[in-house]
Amino acid sequence: METIENKYKERDYEVQIRFPEFTCLCPKTSQPDFAEIVITYVPDELLVELKALKFYLNSYRNEGIFHEEAVNRILNDFVETVRPRKVEIIGNFNVRGGLYTTVKATYPS
Repeated sequence: METIENKYKERDYEVQIRFPEFTCLCPKTSQPDFAEIVITYVPDELLVELKALKFYLNSYRNEGIFHEEAVNRILNDFVETVRPRKVEIIGNFNVRGGLYTTVKATYPS
């Protein structure tokens, strides 16, 4: 991930980014999992640069990772890089075996 300067850091405002093409691999079956990742954050000094974010999220494509771990890792990396005032990451995973999974992680918790 990369950042750019927030030119309106004196005010609180919310940014929402939707990435409907997230994919990773199930670590048990190696089958692909598909999800929409929704990032909602209140920036501080920095904003996330969108092209770099897209490349970062695409890096999960061939990784075997559970849904819960993916969302929490994205949160940790986002907080470490962007240092927002607050952020919520939601992973809305497509149906698999008759089950839908939604994972939500927030900072601060």
